[in-house]
Amino acid sequence: MRCFGVLAAICLSWAAPALAVECETRQFEQSWYTICEVNAAKEEIRLFLRNDDGEILGHFSSVQNSLPPGKALVFAMNAGMYHPDRRPVGLYLENGKKEARLYPNPGPGNFGMVPNGVFCIRPNRADVIESLEYQANPVDCTYASQSGPMLVIDGKLHPKFIATSTSKFIRNGVGSSADGQRVVFVKSESAVNFHEFARLFRDELKTPHALYFDGKISRLHAPQLGRSDGGFWLGPIVGVVQ
Repeated sequence: MRCFGVLAAICLSWAAPALAVECETRQFEQSWYTICEVNAAKEEIRLFLRNDDGEILGHFSSVQNSLPPGKALVFAMNAGMYHPDRRPVGLYLENGKKEARLYPNPGPGNFGMVPNGVFCIRPNRADVIESLEYQANPVDCTYASQSGPMLVIDGKLHPKFIATSTSKFIRNGVGSSADGQRVVFVKSESAVNFHEFARLFRDELKTPHALYFDGKISRLHAPQLGRSDGGFWLGPIVGVVQ
């Protein structure tokens, strides 16, 4: 098909549809990050844990294979902490069905470094919500995954973060805009501390709410970057389906 004059723009739009997820690798301060942004009002964001037989999927390839014909996993990352058998540690909802309950109280490890939070997906929006706020004012989430700690809470960094902390790891997490339309997923490409990671969300990405997903097992599926990380078996996975 040839395109002439004013038809050229139409032909180009057919040839190169807009990506459902925009990903890039960007430097902030002294570290590099892969940043993937999604419009929750337009794209299908959801969580994955088990296949139809109740077996935990564990890998991005298994998620893709679980989708119906014609559907593609165009983005994914691990979406919360899990037990050795890969069951979610905190609240987990999938299609409104509860797999695990909310744990908003202090406890061991990063998850228990309260305040922790919930990543809540519902029609036309997705939000990071602090766990006690979620408990006090329940939201009807279609999908939800709890993790911790919160990175940014109403524009402020988690009060326990230390700028000079030497505890540095690869980390991944998610931030959301106040209206729940803009969702930003991030994986660090070098070891960073919590303070550095949280500042990225607050100061660079301008998300007033952000949640830590995990560290050592952080994995990313971004076909537009020619990337699909393997390795560790995962528990909850967040993905965008197109």
